[in-house]
Amino acid sequence: MTQVVNPATEEVVATVRAASADEADTAIGRAARAFEAWRRVAPGDRARLLRSFASTVDDHVEELARLEVRNAGHTIGNARWEAGNVRDVLHYYAGAPERLTGRQIPVPGGIDVTFHEPLGVVGVIVPWNFPMPIAGWGLAPALAAGNTVVLKPAELTPLTALRLAELALDAGLPEGVFTVVTGKGSVVGQRLVEHPAVRKVCFTGSTEVGKQIMAGCAAQVKRLTLELGGKSANIVFADADLDAAAASAPAAVFDNAGQDCCARSRILVQRDAYERFLTRLEPAVRAFRVRDPADEDAQMGPLISAAQRQTVASYVDGADVAFTGEAPAPPGYWYPPTVLIGRSTEDRHWREEIFGPVVSVLPFDTEDEAVRMANDTPYGLSGSIWTRDVGRAIRVARGVETGTLSVNSHASVRYWTPFGGMKQSGLGRELGPDAPASFTDVKNVFISTED
Repeated sequence: MTQVVNPATEEVVATVRAASADEADTAIGRAARAFEAWRRVAPGDRARLLRSFASTVDDHVEELARLEVRNAGHTIGNARWEAGNVRDVLHYYAGAPERLTGRQIPVPGGIDVTFHEPLGVVGVIVPWNFPMPIAGWGLAPALAAGNTVVLKPAELTPLTALRLAELALDAGLPEGVFTVVTGKGSVVGQRLVEHPAVRKVCFTGSTEVGKQIMAGCAAQVKRLTLELGGKSANIVFADADLDAAAASAPAAVFDNAGQDCCARSRILVQRDAYERFLTRLEPAVRAFRVRDPADEDAQMGPLISAAQRQTVASYVDGADVAFTGEAPAPPGYWYPPTVLIGRSTEDRHWREEIFGPVVSVLPFDTEDEAVRMANDTPYGLSGSIWTRDVGRAIRVARGVETGTLSVNSHASVRYWTPFGGMKQSGLGRELGPDAPASFTDVKNVFISTED
């Protein structure tokens, strides 16, 4: 059994059973049997079931949000958005079953057509930092394409996934089409990687574990989508609206207590504007509201665990702290928003993913130097560019080696546009109109017309 702890109070809120390898195999077997019927459901009927699921989630947005506040320490505002995102992603991909069309290709002596065939069972392995949206990003397009899904939530944050599975049944999805199995990654996650009936794995988590999963999937040439770590750059040029850039920077890195692979945890500021930017950043950081995540005006809650707080603190110890915000006293795994002054691009806090509310700041001189500094990392997931020069924005966006960028904004993820990383930040693309096709095999059929 696993205890689920409220990170804002350190109180146990639930006890959840950890499945064994045999129990995981049983769930995968049920999903494999359910696949044979689910793949034959007419596209329009599958779409109606997904819309029903979305509507059922919509009826329970507040319940799911309150559960996530207790389960993961997310602010109530963020948690409502996250539950709503599950609803919206289901609605969006409910349009996919009737649009997974093939092609007709001119050939001599007949016609050639292609079909999108579902893969089978899809394993979705979800991290603890965004339990609901990341679950939705995997399960919705997979189900829309005619696959069944076995989802393994993180041990620390399983409660909303378990509730979503109940809501799926309430909405009319057949038994075995969407299953949640709780337990250790080394047990349940490993079975999703190794079991031959699982034909694709979607994993979001650390780069280290992602490499292990990639190696395991290679043994069966198993399809794989990876969304891994990040060390994203927030590049501020001297011609930018410095007030807007400084006001946006705290949310860009401290949202979800910095436990976000898209966090803009490196701020690069052009030297001519460096001091002016820091002068504007300090009051924005000090005003960032860190408090009980159930409070309506909270902007940041606690870290997920005592271990994570200790890890975050290890990056700040001995570093040059420019200024910090406020945070409540224990109980709770609180850590204040913290700004560090970088002395070198070799600083540990500059190079490594901290996964906490800590940001490093360094100056740069030229556009080319900004691009080089932004690219000096094994990661490439997200980032921001602040400038009034449209040509510069496009040049820098093309030059920075990262999968998702925003200009004069810190927004990263939209369910109707592709999302994913470059380099060691991931493999493949989630979301957007092409996502359901990534859960299919393309079958080519030649039909002779000759006598």
